[in-house]
Amino acid sequence: MAKCEICEKTLSHGNKISIARSHVSRRASRTWRPNLRTVKAIVDGQPKRISVCAKCLRSNKVKRA
Repeated sequence: MAKCEICEKTLSHGNKISIARSHVSRRASRTWRPNLRTVKAIVDGQPKRISVCAKCLRSNKVKRA
């Protein structure tokens, strides 16, 4: 399952809206996935491969090995 191991961000569901006319005519279900990266990080003093979202990498919530 797609999940960030730092902030617990997972899949989110919603509707994809087609705006073909002046009003919303069609809806289709859609899934948004988090932007995960597999990095080698220090976890409990040991280097370990974990899945982390790009937002956590940018905000330095992960100590990379």
